[in-house]
Amino acid sequence: MVLALGVVAGLLVGFALGGRPSALAGAGLRSVWLFYAAIGLQILAYPSGTLPWSIGNGAATVLWVGSYALLIAAAARNVRIPGVAVIALGMISNLVAVLANGGHMPALPSALRASGAGYAHIHNNSVVAVHPHLSWLIDRWAVPSFLPGGNVASVGDILIAAGAIVATAALTGARPPWRRQRIRVAPT
Repeated sequence: MVLALGVVAGLLVGFALGGRPSALAGAGLRSVWLFYAAIGLQILAYPSGTLPWSIGNGAATVLWVGSYALLIAAAARNVRIPGVAVIALGMISNLVAVLANGGHMPALPSALRASGAGYAHIHNNSVVAVHPHLSWLIDRWAVPSFLPGGNVASVGDILIAAGAIVATAALTGARPPWRRQRIRVAPT
C-alpha cells in the first residue's frame, strides 16, 4: 500500500512540476514482468480475506520473500530512474527485518494501538513483537488515519514511499526548478 500512496503522491508532484501522467506509458521500465510476478506472489501468499483461498503460514512467508527478491531484482534493472535506488534500499530494509525475525515483519504493540489495527498475532506478513531483532527496521509508527489502507510503517516503508514519489514524478517528465534550463539573453 505504501508504494501505491507514493505513486499517487508522485503523480501530484510530477503534475505540479510540469510533468505529464501520459509520459508514464513510455517510461521504458525494464523487466516489467518481475513487478507482475512479485505482485502475483504476494496475492497468492496473502489474499487478505477477499479471495477464496488461504495457504499456510510457512508457504505464505516463502512466497512473500520470493516476491521481495523479484522486486529487488526489478529495482536493480531500473536503478537508472531517480528514486528507484531509494525504493530498493527500503525494500532491502524491510527484507532484512523480516528475515531477522523469523519471516515476519514485527510491529510494536504501541504503534498498532495508535493505528487502531486490531490484530494480536500474525496478520498478512506482520506479527506483534515486544522485543524484535533489528528493532530500528520494524513497523514502529502509526500511519495517519487519513491515509487509506495504512496501519503501521517502518523505516523501509518510508524509504519506499519517498523513492516512489521521486521516481513517479521523474517518470512523468517533471523538472524541478533547480534542474530547469535558464534562458540567457545576450546583452545588446
